[in-house]
Amino acid sequence: MKMKFYPLQFEPILKERIWGGEKLKTILNKPISSKITGESWEISTVEGDVSVISNGDLAGKSLNDIINSNPEEVLGTEVYARFGKQFPLLFKYLDAREDLSIQVHPNDELAKMRHNSFGKTEMWYVMQADTDSKLIVGFKEGSNAAEYLENLKNKTLLSILDNVAVQVGDVFFLETGTVHAIGAGMVIAEIQQTSDITYRLYDFDRKDAAGNERELHVDLALDAINYNKIDTYKKYNKEPNQSNVMVDCPYFTTNFLPLDGEVAVNKSGNSFTVYMCVEGDFELEFDGVKSNYIKGDTILIPAALKSFVLDGKASILEIYIS
Repeated sequence: MKMKFYPLQFEPILKERIWGGEKLKTILNKPISSKITGESWEISTVEGDVSVISNGDLAGKSLNDIINSNPEEVLGTEVYARFGKQFPLLFKYLDAREDLSIQVHPNDELAKMRHNSFGKTEMWYVMQADTDSKLIVGFKEGSNAAEYLENLKNKTLLSILDNVAVQVGDVFFLETGTVHAIGAGMVIAEIQQTSDITYRLYDFDRKDAAGNERELHVDLALDAINYNKIDTYKKYNKEPNQSNVMVDCPYFTTNFLPLDGEVAVNKSGNSFTVYMCVEGDFELEFDGVKSNYIKGDTILIPAALKSFVLDGKASILEIYIS
C-alpha cells in the first residue's frame, strides 16, 4: 500500500544509564522522569528498540512498518539497493553526568561473525560541555595488545590513552576499533551504524545500585582494537545556509547547516535525510504544510520528499547516505 509521506518524528526511546543525568530534559526537552537518563534514541531499528512515529497520519506505526511496505520511498533507491529493508543508522542524544566506560566497537566483519550485526562506526557532535570536560579517543602513541593488557591489569590504562578537552561544536569521528569514552559533563549528538554492540574494557570499578560491577569484554576486544594512534577530530566550515561537510564515510555523510533565513532543499531520492536540530529553531515547509522544530528535535525526511524549504535560525546536522 502506497503511503503519503511527510517529515517524520518519533517517540524518544529513553535509556537509564549508571552515568546518566537530567540534561536531556533541561537542555533538550525530552520527557524523562529519571535522574539517571543517559540516552535518548531518536531513530532506531535495533531489535527491541524500534522507533514509533509520533506525528501525523502515520502516528503509531513503527519505522519498520513503513520501510517494509514502502522501502524505496522511505530509504531511497540506492540505500534500498545496498541494505535491503534494513535501516542502517541509529541516532541518539547522550547526557554524560559521569564518565562512560572505556570501550571499543567491532568492525563489520567481526560484528557479523560474532553477533550477526553491523559494526559500529560513529561520530559525536558536542552540544554542551561543562568546563574541563574531556573525551578519551584512542592511544596517545601507537600501542599493542601486550602493553594494553599490562596497563589494564595495573589499572593504569588511562595513562596510555589520549585525553582531549572539548567545547561546543567539536566533532569527532570514531572508526571501529577506536578505544574511546565520553567524559563527564557533556551532551552529545551521536550518529552511528545500526548496532548495539559494545565491548567494555574498563569501567572504573563502578558498581550499580545492586552493588554489581558491569560486565567487561576484555577478550572479545583484543582483536577488535586499533592500536595505532588515530586522528579523530574533524575540522569543518560553517558557511551560513550551506551544507558544510563534517564527516563523509561509507556509512553516512554528516553536514553542518547553519540556517539563517530561508533555504530551498532539493534531493535526488537516492537516500533518506535526517535533521538533528542542535541549536535554535526552524520551520520546514513541504507540499504547502509547515512544521516547526526546536533544539533536540530529530526529523526523518523520507527519500520520496525531494523538495522542501527550511526557514529559521538554527544549527542543524544533516545526515544521509551517499
